[in-house]
Order: sequence, then C-alpha cells, then structure tokens
Amino acid sequence: MPQAMPSVLNWHCVPFAQLSTTSLYEVLQLRSAVFVVEQACVFQDLDGQDAHAMHLTGLLEAPNKGQKPNGLLVAYARCFHAGVAYPEASIGRVATHPSVRGSGAGHALIAQALSQMQALWGEQPVRIGAQAHLQNFYAQHGFVATGDGYLEDGIAHVQMLRPVP
Repeated sequence: MPQAMPSVLNWHCVPFAQLSTTSLYEVLQLRSAVFVVEQACVFQDLDGQDAHAMHLTGLLEAPNKGQKPNGLLVAYARCFHAGVAYPEASIGRVATHPSVRGSGAGHALIAQALSQMQALWGEQPVRIGAQAHLQNFYAQHGFVATGDGYLEDGIAHVQMLRPVP
C-alpha cells in the first residue's frame, strides 16, 4: 500500500561547491544505496559530472528533536544546464529513499527539479536517460521516449525528452 506523501520536504538546490561535507556524504550515501546496492549494479557513480551540476535535495523535516536537525535526505537529483550531459538541459541520478517510495515523493522531486531548472535557466527542453521501467512515471511529467532503448551498466534505459510545454 502506498505511503502518504511526507508532510514537509524542505528543498535545496545548490551548486557542488556549496554542498557541505555532511550533505555531500548523505547524497553519495543515498546514491550508493539506491544505484549500487539496491539495484545490484557495480558502476562508477563518481563520474566527474557532479562539479557541473546543481544538486537538488529533499529533506524530510525531523519530527522529533532527537533526530537529525536538518532532516533525512529522502529525494535527490542532479540538474544540468544545456550542453553538459546532453545538448538540452537534463536531470540525472534521480533517487528517493525507500522509506518514501509510493508516497508521491518521486513525483514531487521531478516537479521540483523542473521548477528549479526553469528558475535557473528559463523554459527549455529537458532530456533524461531513464531506466526503461520508469517510462510511464516520467511520461506523467511530459517526457516522451526518443530513439531506441539501450543498456547502461546492464540496466535497460531509454532517452526521453520533455519539450517546452
């Protein structure tokens, strides 16, 4: 049964140089937990692109004073301006913590990423390299599959483009 959407997600979108060491550690920990451990995929996550990205984090507000003061990192994505990962602006390393899956946090993450990108760089097309099984998820945000599927690190992917609405 899907969980309820977390009541308070605090969003932050910062360049790599503004990530604190604690935030960077939490980002890399979430990415490793999702992309390496959960998906049983050995790949080079540290690809040299982090320095060129805006890092979008969604922190679940701590309900108790005994918990982490900044909240738990439950949603993350890298946002790139046009010309870095693709000719178009792009979103990558989209990850949600298992504790919020099915709650709508993933949809909130994509909506927030698109909103942040528009605020930073204006309205423009956005391209992603989506895991093939998530095509319907991304289609709900206006992305359309382009071209043939491909394997990346042993996982089926498809490029998807969200044209300017």
